[in-house]
Amino acid sequence: MGKFMRQLQYQVFLIPILVIYTLFTIYPLIRSFTLSLTNFNGYSNNYDFIGLRNYARLFADPAIMSGISFTVLFAVATTVLVTLLAIPLALILDQKFLSKNVLRAVFFFPSIPSGLLLAFVWGFIFAPVPSGILNTILRELFGSGPQPWLSDPVLAKISTIVVAVWAVTGWHAIIYLAFLQSIPRDFYEAASIDGASRWQQIRYLTIPLLAPAMTVSILLLITNGLKVYEIPFALTNGGPGFETHTITHVIVLRGISEAQFGLASAISVVFFLIVLVIGFLQFNLMQRREERMQ
Repeated sequence: MGKFMRQLQYQVFLIPILVIYTLFTIYPLIRSFTLSLTNFNGYSNNYDFIGLRNYARLFADPAIMSGISFTVLFAVATTVLVTLLAIPLALILDQKFLSKNVLRAVFFFPSIPSGLLLAFVWGFIFAPVPSGILNTILRELFGSGPQPWLSDPVLAKISTIVVAVWAVTGWHAIIYLAFLQSIPRDFYEAASIDGASRWQQIRYLTIPLLAPAMTVSILLLITNGLKVYEIPFALTNGGPGFETHTITHVIVLRGISEAQFGLASAISVVFFLIVLVIGFLQFNLMQRREERMQ
């Protein structure tokens, strides 16, 4: 009886969390689904039930289809590039040298300001005019003409991904650095005694032991990449055309700017399911990878 009462006391403390989670997560999801079956415009309380008509409209909207394709491209590209850059950066920052703490702060700093602010700053750098900072540097060094960094479809996508990678690489390098510092040095000493080179230690010792960090980092990169909004919005405003539209951008446009709240809710429901499935599959695959490496 005493054990039951103690467990009950512990569970009482979960009630505020459950209430908050229900109010701000469960209820909005249910409400979004119900509104997605109507022609609600976001303002009037008079709306009709229209079934799955909003879901059928998703595949006929070029902005939505472009938003899905670019969002997936953005999430995959940033995940791959940040992982390839963050691990070597963490290995460098893990070395013993005089200014290591300063460098750690420098690389971590881009993750502190908001993505919106960073994108506005990079907008001046990538300005597709002769007086743009990057175009000026290229002209002075190589004599090249101005490049349409934000007005060409391919260059706009590349520029957006570059800014996102620059912004979060240092933050994810700190995640890997924390796991690196938890690896016992005895492992490396034993590997050195056995004749393992530095590259062999990284390949067969460091990388497998970083598997838990990779699970956390990649899961964060995938989920944040799929729900990205501020960087493409501030950098290109979704242009040129619909080329750098993201799903979240389309939801805001359809729901707020165009007063198609039912359609925006349908996009949100589909987007939630896509993120849920991708996150679940990715997490399970990374966990299996951890088990194979142990």
